[in-house]
Amino acid sequence: MRLMILAAGRGTRMGQLTEATPKPLLEVAGKALIEHTVERARWAGFRDIVVNLAYLGHRIVERLGDGSRLGVRIRYSWEREGALDSGGGIHAALPLLGGGPFAVVNADVWTDFPLARLRGHAHIGRPIGRRERTPTLAHLVLVKNAPHHPLGDFALDHHGLARPSGAVQWTFSGIGAYHPDLFTGCTEAAFPLAPLLREQMRHDAVTAEIHPGLWYDVGTPERLHEIRCSGAEERRQM
Repeated sequence: MRLMILAAGRGTRMGQLTEATPKPLLEVAGKALIEHTVERARWAGFRDIVVNLAYLGHRIVERLGDGSRLGVRIRYSWEREGALDSGGGIHAALPLLGGGPFAVVNADVWTDFPLARLRGHAHIGRPIGRRERTPTLAHLVLVKNAPHHPLGDFALDHHGLARPSGAVQWTFSGIGAYHPDLFTGCTEAAFPLAPLLREQMRHDAVTAEIHPGLWYDVGTPERLHEIRCSGAEERRQM
């Protein structure tokens, strides 16, 4: 199972911090955010990693190289300036992702979620059990809503199926496992992932789990500062 790191975004909310540095290279505890993600992926057993690139992508290549320094193999999916958004970026990288289920992690999340759990979803795309008619095409990791995103993204029913909405909403963490068939009918263009997921939720084809642990969306200078000053980096190592 291969893993993709989404690293093509501009990071405009970071202001001056990303004028000359792509957001995945902002540092916490002496390492770039994306280096932390690659290391955690390696600990989880992922050895083949795809990184999509657009804004200042050459800086990320200079930092990570072919991945050998970090004990993995890294290949790059280059996008046009402006990037292809989450869905379009994954779709464009499908030729590098092996043809079977794969995992995806946003480069700008800081979490203690055990990525090895994603490897347990290598069965997605195949019906499970005699009565199941719709194969699972995605498995999402959800977290509690942060103050900056109080309404959340998706709901979760008592069968473990993600729903487009519900009485209790959770935030999509940017971590998930997918089957290439999720992107059937898509063309090369910029498009978000969420509408594809919502459509498949209506067909009972998306499962989810709740991660109760550490999770930050490093989307603003304030949240980056919070991670650096709150002791979150030490807690994540525990």
